[in-house]
Parts: sequence; C-alpha cells; structure tokens
Amino acid sequence: MNGPQDLGGQMGFGAVAPEKDEPVFHADWEKRALGLTLVAGAMGHWTLDESRFFRESLHPADYYASSYYEIWIKALEKLLVRHGFVTGEELAQGRALVSGTAPKRVPNASAIAASLARGSPYSRPMAAPPRFKLGERVRTKNFNPAGHTRLPRYARGRLGTVDAVRDGFVFPDTSAHGEGEQPQWLYTVVFNAAEIWGEGADPTLTISIDAWESYIEPA
Repeated sequence: MNGPQDLGGQMGFGAVAPEKDEPVFHADWEKRALGLTLVAGAMGHWTLDESRFFRESLHPADYYASSYYEIWIKALEKLLVRHGFVTGEELAQGRALVSGTAPKRVPNASAIAASLARGSPYSRPMAAPPRFKLGERVRTKNFNPAGHTRLPRYARGRLGTVDAVRDGFVFPDTSAHGEGEQPQWLYTVVFNAAEIWGEGADPTLTISIDAWESYIEPA
C-alpha cells in the first residue's frame, strides 16, 4: 500500500540525522514494547507481514508524530483488537471487561532467548524454476495496491537488471492478509540512479531492491 512508511524519494521530511553512538533503547518502556510485540506475535494468531501491515496502516499524522516503538505499540493494540484479545473499550479503560480470544500458544519465558536466536526463516522450497535469470533486464510493475506490498513506491514501473536470484520466500502480499504463504522466487534487482531519481541524479550511484517474481516482468 502507499502508506506513510513508504518515504523513499519523498521530499519535505528534513535531513536524515544519524545519532552518534545511538543506544539500543532510549527508554525502559521501549524494551517492554519490543518484548510485548514479540510475545504477542508468538501466540500464533498473525504473521510478521500482518504486523508490518498494521504499522504502515496507521494514519499518516499519527505515524509521523510517533517514535519507532510508539508505532509498534499502536499497531499491536490494533492487532489485539482485530484478533479479539481485547476491545477498544478495554484499551481505553486499561482493564479486562470480557473474556477474549484464547491464545493458540503460550510462550515459555525460559525458551524466548533460544527462539529468538533460531529466528523464523521465511525461505521456502520451490517446485518451479525461476522465471528470470542473472543479468536479465526487467521492469517492475506499476501498481498501487490497497493491501500490503514490499515493492517500494519509488521503484514501480522502473527498468533494472537482475543482480541475484535468491530463493523461494513467503509472499508478503498474501501473508499479511490471511491468504497463505504462496511463496515466490525472490530477486535482487539493481537500477541506475537516473532510472529512479531522474535527470541530475548521481551517475555513480545504483539502487538495489529485493523483488518477488510477481513484481517484475520482462523488459
């Protein structure tokens, strides 16, 4: 979707100002925000892609006024309501009023560290061979879906070259909306700067994106 998170190439948001020696967390509540999000996700009621979609679905005014972990918590609240764990009234009052959804899994605190260390691989075996090959010229599709997509707005309808053929990976556009994994081949596609940014772009720059197979077509 064309959400507030898709800022690549957009102007008017000020300069990027990296923080020197930035800490992992700026406040203790951020640790809890991360922990709550991970543990709630481990209950097994939504995917990583759905949680990402709920973050980017915040109203732009709310999104831009929120810090990183404020966005996480606001999205988590919406996910918990969406899946019946809490109601809007309960969030407003800060207490349980009715019995909510029973979790599919109850995460064990002692197993959390090992689970995080293992990670959650999203690669999947593919029966069909990749449609595109290394070095092939391709064009990204130009679409504006209402649902989740990982194709950046600035890279739609652009001519590039397949720089790597990766593997089969869960397709986020369906995974975010309960439509299954539907894995596709994933490619790294590289563009020259002028193709992305137009006249006056630095000719020494290139931009690479990871694109699922349905995002691209033969040039």
